[in-house]
Amino acid sequence: MHVPATRGPVSAELLAALGRNDFDAPLPTLESAVDAALRATDDILYDDDLQLALLCLYELHYSGIEGVDDRWEWHPALLAVRSRIESAFEDRLRSGIKVGGIEAAGAEFEDRTISSAQGVAEALFRMSEGGDGPSVSDFVARKATLDQVREFLVHKSIYQLKEADPHTWAIPRLPGRAKSAMVEIQADEYGGGRAGRMHSELFARTMEGAGLDPAFGRYVDLLPAITLASVNAMSLFGLQRRLRGAIVGHLAIYEMTSSIPNAKYARGFRRLGFESPVTDYFDEHVEADAVHEQIAGRDLAGGLVESDPRLASDVFFGAAAVCLLDELVGAWQLGAWQEGRSSLLAALPAPEAA
Repeated sequence: MHVPATRGPVSAELLAALGRNDFDAPLPTLESAVDAALRATDDILYDDDLQLALLCLYELHYSGIEGVDDRWEWHPALLAVRSRIESAFEDRLRSGIKVGGIEAAGAEFEDRTISSAQGVAEALFRMSEGGDGPSVSDFVARKATLDQVREFLVHKSIYQLKEADPHTWAIPRLPGRAKSAMVEIQADEYGGGRAGRMHSELFARTMEGAGLDPAFGRYVDLLPAITLASVNAMSLFGLQRRLRGAIVGHLAIYEMTSSIPNAKYARGFRRLGFESPVTDYFDEHVEADAVHEQIAGRDLAGGLVESDPRLASDVFFGAAAVCLLDELVGAWQLGAWQEGRSSLLAALPAPEAA
């Protein structure tokens, strides 16, 4: 990812430190900036400075940041400030789920008696059917303009261009049945060994066809905090063994709520005159996720809870976090579009002529 523009004192201090490559120097100014920002923020989910800083800290564990030495990945001071931000972020997600309007999340999240694979799957399917928040997929299918679907792709790009990677962190942390199910799902996400069929590459071709730059992180400076928060939650869950249940629940509900919306996205892009290869990404997910949802619910999430019933609440926490964040990101996008303004921090340039 290119070095993004700073959004406040935390991201400014962090990116300045990463540019110095002075690994032995303490980082008290960064630590102070993080503590002050956490005290001052009204809502960390919408805090551009903290969410950007967290995204940058996580990217050190993925493909890195241009010009930043890889040794920063495990720098103790960076891990310490990341932990402080993560703690506040996780607390906000947990409190939001308990008081939010996500149907079924409260009951299932608190029900620690669900211990069979089938029971877990049934509970997750009920959760996936809940919620009456705004539907971006309906809007894209029926009403979205070309400018709006291009914005939609930009919002999705910060995850879809590295699709599956945050969940893959969980593989070595899972036992038997759950591990096998995770590998089966992830193998499909990575193209099943077929060059050019990785879902991230399909999405890159969708972006190119819509006149967008498919380089990862190219549009990070345009993305609002709530969009960054939705992908940061995946890294939060995936990078910590104690939250292995949450990343499993996250992937399970992600697969269970994917097939129908992707069919609507494909319909919307065709309404605007696009065909393959632009629509290939969405068409692939209609078919693949209809299969994945059964594996994810029963064998992945259900298999994990059967092996360790203590993880049930975290599985439902991860699933409910998806519902919460999808609802908030959708409300952000639709609110902007219905008011006739961009859902990004700045408007996209017009696509270049072919």
